[in-house]
Amino acid sequence: MNITIIGASAGIGLETVKRGLNRNHSITTLSRSEINIEEKQSLNMILGDATNKADLFKSIQNADALIITLGTGKNMKATTLFSDFAKLILEIHNENKITIPFIFVTGFGAGESKNYVPWLVKMFLKYLLKDVYADKTKMEEMITHSDLNWTVVRPGRLLDKELTEKYRIENKLFKGINIGGINRADLADFLIKQAENQTELKKYIGISEK
Repeated sequence: MNITIIGASAGIGLETVKRGLNRNHSITTLSRSEINIEEKQSLNMILGDATNKADLFKSIQNADALIITLGTGKNMKATTLFSDFAKLILEIHNENKITIPFIFVTGFGAGESKNYVPWLVKMFLKYLLKDVYADKTKMEEMITHSDLNWTVVRPGRLLDKELTEKYRIENKLFKGINIGGINRADLADFLIKQAENQTELKKYIGISEK
């Protein structure tokens, strides 16, 4: 299938590109910088801005699923990246009525999940990532109040380990939920498999190592 990945040049996005290619999909990417990857067969790279309507619309042409892995890297300053993207994709959707799966990556600590993180993580989010997570939450709210076929994926702490395909997902919040670390490669595996078969339609997913 044809999968478009938004924000694909590093981190989760890059791992998702690799996993998608490994599972024999055709991958289109939209990112500001070129993707450094050896395997470029079945890969269509579009250099552009996820908050530019023409770039975004071009990237989702012929897509069977859309995975959004936007991030601010190590920048903890206030941002409107996530909400600006949400506003634009909803504008495009309202004009074109897009019915494909949309899989959004935010983070465990966005939205209502902020009430279920450990105390230390709560302090980190409150004092260091407050503004970034506020905008991720805003994106979640905009998307989940729309009629897109959405899934919101909230990973725990991101780790750089080998793919295991063994991880735990939770689609409800509960006391003691304990969403801990997750390999970027395993997160990518889940994202691609949801693009293939959206079993968690219109759900918030916490994902963690087993």
